[in-house]
Amino acid sequence: MAEHGYETGRLDLPFVGIATFGKRPYHADWTTLQADVAILGAPFDFGTQWRSGARFGPRAVREASTLFSFGHAGAYDHEDDATYLPGDVQIVDMGDADIVHTDTETSHANIETGVRAALAVGALPVTIGGDHSINIPCIRAFEGQGDIHILQIDAHLDFVDERHGVRHGHGNPMRRAAEQDYVTGLTQVGIRNVSSTAKEGYADARAMGSDILSVRQARTLGPEAVIGRIPDGARVYVTIDIDAFCPSIAPGTGTPSHGGFLYYDVLEMLQALARRHEVVGIDLVEVAPDYDSTGSTAILAAQILLNFLGFIFHARKGQS
Repeated sequence: MAEHGYETGRLDLPFVGIATFGKRPYHADWTTLQADVAILGAPFDFGTQWRSGARFGPRAVREASTLFSFGHAGAYDHEDDATYLPGDVQIVDMGDADIVHTDTETSHANIETGVRAALAVGALPVTIGGDHSINIPCIRAFEGQGDIHILQIDAHLDFVDERHGVRHGHGNPMRRAAEQDYVTGLTQVGIRNVSSTAKEGYADARAMGSDILSVRQARTLGPEAVIGRIPDGARVYVTIDIDAFCPSIAPGTGTPSHGGFLYYDVLEMLQALARRHEVVGIDLVEVAPDYDSTGSTAILAAQILLNFLGFIFHARKGQS
């Protein structure tokens, strides 16, 4: 192989090879995981009430993430004067949880098994959906892991209790989370316009420990003040619905809602969170790539996840 200065081996451009997340190693055997971060695909969208297609989200986000795969020795950010995700942060791709068509409970159980496997080895679980119902098994997996607070970044409250017998659809996850005794509260940010939850649901959410902010309220406060509303010392699980973003930059989703966040609105909240709190888990949901011919929604999702992971592990090393 040719050598060019310090570079040896393959160039391995983004469009070459197998599209794991960030072109990190694929680890199919969940019983022998060893990682700082474990990426799990949850290609489930049977909980969707309108446009389906988020089952293709994990594949699209993985492919988009190859854009940011140049080298595994970290990425230097000149604004922060920091190198994020250096080579000693071990990220592995677990592949996907098995999905059984039309069977929500079995599919959710398989997702929960994957998240539990990551937690069992001390890895940070990052689950790529799928519709927002996949958050239900993700949160179930934290039973016995200590108290957690949930930061939800989303256009919709997702606090429906039951609708025509449905309790595990993509309008229910935050209600199901709030019912867990180890979930001490929720901070729900980006909620706007006509939502998935009736007025009574907002009252229920607040009664069960939710702090609810719209996009405009969050912008008025600023990212640091938004994160400042999360109780000191809370261990935080983050769930990001891609429809939290304005569809002008993220059209590839089933339920777009205009007036959403732009990139730095969310990125700066996540950076502030990583500096102030232990982040114990992440999911990113509702990327439905077929509604975005440009691929920019999946690129946004991959970019947010990789930057957020960079912030988390930078903070864990006690760096400012």
